[in-house]
Amino acid sequence: MEMVKLTHENLEQEHICCAISGSKDPQVLSKKAWLSDRLDEGLVFLKSVERGKCFIEYIPAEYAWVPIAADGFMHINCFWVSGSLKGHGYGCELLEACIEDAKAKGKKGITVISSPKKMAFLSDPKFLSKRGFQVADTAEPYFTLLYLPFSEDVTVPKFKEHVKKPCISEDGYVLYYTAGCPFTAKYVPVIEECAAKEGVPFQSIKIDSREKAQAAPAAWNNYALFYNGEYVTNEILSEKKFYAMIEKNREQ
Repeated sequence: MEMVKLTHENLEQEHICCAISGSKDPQVLSKKAWLSDRLDEGLVFLKSVERGKCFIEYIPAEYAWVPIAADGFMHINCFWVSGSLKGHGYGCELLEACIEDAKAKGKKGITVISSPKKMAFLSDPKFLSKRGFQVADTAEPYFTLLYLPFSEDVTVPKFKEHVKKPCISEDGYVLYYTAGCPFTAKYVPVIEECAAKEGVPFQSIKIDSREKAQAAPAAWNNYALFYNGEYVTNEILSEKKFYAMIEKNREQ
């Protein structure tokens, strides 16, 4: 597979795989702005030259927008191969490229946030376990921190303690999100409007720095929805799904 690495020079011209739409689409603009700010921190976005969802995005763990303790590791933000690009070994090629790069940069290993079984927006645990990834830590309700150590004497990475049992004090719906996932630019306004129409208490909190991301109250903070203080989901909700959630909570 021929790969392309995003740089400051080609970022405007290249598509970003997860949001393949016009260059003026708010999802594309939001994600590219976020990527541009991360490139100087060591973020790598590597993708197939073919137009489709086939890419891996990773960054030194110290700069990752996730609440983990994994100094010296490389952290995979997102890893996605789908559609007609599946079944060709491209995922293995992308992962191997990440591993080789991390080793060349003197990293201790790779980390990635997953779950016991495949879930939306989280990396596939079955695929990763077959390639040597192990469970380093867990956080409620379903997050696992996987790691691939390059030697036996490394300190095992951990989730930060405050996300092991995620909860907040605010009532109503509270959404934490980042521009690290382009879909938030489209779907956060959608559910904000839904909440307003239904008259339910709703607060959206955009995480706009690494420090805020690492201090956020959930293990996965590209999108973390709470209701009456309890963690609900990492899944980016459509209008239909959010309305269904509102109705269900009203009936309880």
